[in-house]
Amino acid sequence: MRYPEVVSYLDSFVNYEKIPAYHYNESLNLDRVKNFLGAIGNPQDALKCIHVAGSKGKGSTCAFIAHILSRAGYRVGLYTSPHLIDFRERIRILDGKKIFRQGVFAGMISRRDLSRLVEEFRPAIDGYNRKSPFGPLTYFEVYTCLAYLYFKKRQPDLVVLETGLGGRLDATNVVRPVACAITPISYEHTDKLGTTLGKIAFEKAGIITEAGSSVISAPQPREAGVVIRRKARAAGARLYEVGKQIKFYPGPKGTLTVKGLSGKYSDLRPGLSGAHQFINAAVAIGVIEQLKDPGVKVSLSQIRSGLAHTRWPGRAEVLSRNPLIILDGAQNLASARAIKETVEKNFHYRKLILVFGISQDKDIQGVTRVFTDLADLVVLTRSANPRAVPPDKLTIFFRNKDTRVTRNVDQARKLALGLAGKQDLILVTGSLFVVGEFKR
Repeated sequence: MRYPEVVSYLDSFVNYEKIPAYHYNESLNLDRVKNFLGAIGNPQDALKCIHVAGSKGKGSTCAFIAHILSRAGYRVGLYTSPHLIDFRERIRILDGKKIFRQGVFAGMISRRDLSRLVEEFRPAIDGYNRKSPFGPLTYFEVYTCLAYLYFKKRQPDLVVLETGLGGRLDATNVVRPVACAITPISYEHTDKLGTTLGKIAFEKAGIITEAGSSVISAPQPREAGVVIRRKARAAGARLYEVGKQIKFYPGPKGTLTVKGLSGKYSDLRPGLSGAHQFINAAVAIGVIEQLKDPGVKVSLSQIRSGLAHTRWPGRAEVLSRNPLIILDGAQNLASARAIKETVEKNFHYRKLILVFGISQDKDIQGVTRVFTDLADLVVLTRSANPRAVPPDKLTIFFRNKDTRVTRNVDQARKLALGLAGKQDLILVTGSLFVVGEFKR
């Protein structure tokens, strides 16, 4: 198959990333994924996986883990979502130290490899969908299964998997992980995951399935922590919590010390900005420590180097300096507060121009309240995703601000650049889709 045909074929599947409202428990079916994987030989069983769920910091934590392992000389599969610019970013192989010379999306699956993979397994996918007792596979399910197949062919030493939505019903929740991580839980996708932190935590903690496995949890709100502990006990898993068994201590000039389960790691300088990244780094180190049983050896210098060299586009990413342009896909209240704190503590500017667009299923009121206090001028926009809120409907949330409405991200980019002086800061946020289009 030619690559454009591959893109068209994958786009033919139902993609819930582009659908504002759907029935979560009815639309996502883990039996469907397991049934299909069984029909193609269960490629996921050949992988040593690290599974990461949570509301915020999932991608950053996956990136920290993968970059540390890569710096230690291991070949690491990395599966994340959503993508920023090219959907091939979701499937990557970080091959030893090469990653540090090849850029932030080094190792993503090539067009040729993806085309060959789809061509080889299209008959199996189509055949299954014609007779599936659980309904046809979705876009995310198909792409996740293709990731398993690709990783099995390429045989990385370890694979780091980020859940898509939730965890319990997610297509990544078919592996038998060597370690799991739960990043900070906050309110998100409440129409699907539940309206309380306990219900959201229940969905996230659904990845804790293996008796005897290790789970590293970030500090959690009380209600979420109770659910995670209960789930770990029920599964017979060992739970270690940052803030309890694992401690972290911010130091001067952005340094970090982590007192882990097996040692103390000092003078760490994570390559991702923001105090919230210290928590993600501590979770990542806890996971790395739990890999000793599978025979993974990582030194302090490799942890230090891996953290320092981690880059994760679209998360407090500095795109340019004159004017200062920062991209951050903050789309829930906790993430909005985190980028606000990061901007206020780490950057100096005369005026802040906010380029903002958000999806319909997000906490629009909560997120906009945070950014209203931060912005001097607001440029409202929307991504090309069907879930995007029309920008004119966002003006009500910025009543007391100088606000401009644009039709699309390209128009918003040009307007913001025209309004910004060299000493100003343009913050692009509210949605990874907006961030990706701005960066593109």
